[in-house]
Amino acid sequence: AELGVERRFVPESCPRAVRPGDFVRYHYLGAFPDGTRFDSSYDRGSTFNVFVGKGQLIAGMDQALVGMCVNERRFVKIPPKLAYGTEGVPGVIPPNAVLHFDVLLIDLWNSEDEVQVQTYFKPEKCPRTVQVSDFVRYHYNGTFLDGTLFDSSHNRMRTYDTYVGIGWLIPGMDQGLLGMCVGEKRIITIPPFLAYGEDGDGKEIPGQASLVFDVVLLDLHNPKDGIAIENQLVPESCERRSQTGDFIRYHYNGTLLDGTLFDSSYSRNRTYDTYVGKGYVIAGMDEGLLGVCTGEKRRIIIPPHLGYGEEGRGKIPGSAVLVFDIHVVDFHNPSDSVSVTVHYKPSNCTVLSKKGDYLKYHYNASLLDGTLLDSTHSLGKTYNIVLGSGQVVLGMDMGLQDMCVGERRTVVIPPHLGYGEDGVEGEVPGSAVLVFDIELLELVSGLPEGYMFVWNGEVSPNLFEEIDQNHDGEVLLEEFSEYIQTQVDTGKGKLAPGFDFEKIVKNMFTNQDRDGNGKVTAEEFKLKDQEAKEEHDEL
Repeated sequence: AELGVERRFVPESCPRAVRPGDFVRYHYLGAFPDGTRFDSSYDRGSTFNVFVGKGQLIAGMDQALVGMCVNERRFVKIPPKLAYGTEGVPGVIPPNAVLHFDVLLIDLWNSEDEVQVQTYFKPEKCPRTVQVSDFVRYHYNGTFLDGTLFDSSHNRMRTYDTYVGIGWLIPGMDQGLLGMCVGEKRIITIPPFLAYGEDGDGKEIPGQASLVFDVVLLDLHNPKDGIAIENQLVPESCERRSQTGDFIRYHYNGTLLDGTLFDSSYSRNRTYDTYVGKGYVIAGMDEGLLGVCTGEKRRIIIPPHLGYGEEGRGKIPGSAVLVFDIHVVDFHNPSDSVSVTVHYKPSNCTVLSKKGDYLKYHYNASLLDGTLLDSTHSLGKTYNIVLGSGQVVLGMDMGLQDMCVGERRTVVIPPHLGYGEDGVEGEVPGSAVLVFDIELLELVSGLPEGYMFVWNGEVSPNLFEEIDQNHDGEVLLEEFSEYIQTQVDTGKGKLAPGFDFEKIVKNMFTNQDRDGNGKVTAEEFKLKDQEAKEEHDEL
């Protein structure tokens, strides 16, 4: 005679229970006391959807549903007076029938509901939150209130990318995403009138369904965004900042806004080398590399319209904000020349180095960031060269000019006057600016340009006869070499310093041996001032 309600399953969590005026979606089996089934929502493949307490149900069911939780199961016995009474339903329910219902509540909401947001993880740092017109990338699991999964971006292994607040999303999601931080995780519960309404989406989502989205925000930007720069380390001394047209070498770690690493120059153990402001890199990086100092570390945040756009590239998804943590190793301009800074110059600095001089000096060689490449101090011996003879890189030949013994200077050499784009494998990186700290220890003055040997006094008028010791009218290399050696030893003549004696003498002899037969005759033999200007170095 009375309504009977048996709670056969009650979920542990019941944040909300049915109240009169709520809209519910539930499955049921309807049977008579003898077990004969007269109706089933399962057979129709859809829930029964109805308002509670508004007279849309038989009175017993209106009462029995109150207080139910989503996923709760109740066994309900309804007497005739709270069901179909003395009349029944012709052909289906006889008069005065007691009805048994096995009910499983799937969904409930109220027309006064709003979007519910529950944040269960929020990063400590949240420099920016989602605003209307922002573009976001997020992952989600979409379920109904009973936990049934209807969609997941994780399963597709691709984020959902969209604008917020301009109608690209269901209204409830537009609201639920506002105020989120990158990395934040929240649960957004949306009533159907802010989702897909009475009709559903025609696929997975039925009509009048509440939706629950478990969302993690991976990325956010606005189409009006420019790049953002965060200076992490700026050297105290910054004599020069990068400009358009400079060539720069830098290390970087490239990540997405959520911290996912997509590239790193460190992993390749090689800097990224490029021109600045010339379109060789993405527009945001071109801009972000301007105004940096050597040794500076900065973070450059690049929106996708200044990065790889909607399509992305490789490991970079479309519409992704990029974060580059860069460390500037060096930069130069192709128009740069050698830079010389004198730290000490002796007071009696009268003899200055020039082309052809033989120099002995110590140096420490490093990159612009201070990385030591080489040092003569560690070898315990000087570096010895003939200035201007191509024995060192062109920039060093230039940097050692006009230096006096005892002077100390720093010479900065751009790569086009150093080791160029290729560098020296295992020693000097390609396109590297070089820094040499130099101390000149010894200088031996060279000969005038074009001369390998000069006389310190008058030249004998019978020079050929003096060289031709056996007076056979022919001078062999051995005779020539012995004669030159004697002139040097006795101080009558001087060889160009810094070169191998045998090579110089052989070169001089070859120039005199005009027919190439290994002998020099009196007719072939000529002094330097007797030669045409275009000929090779002679006596």
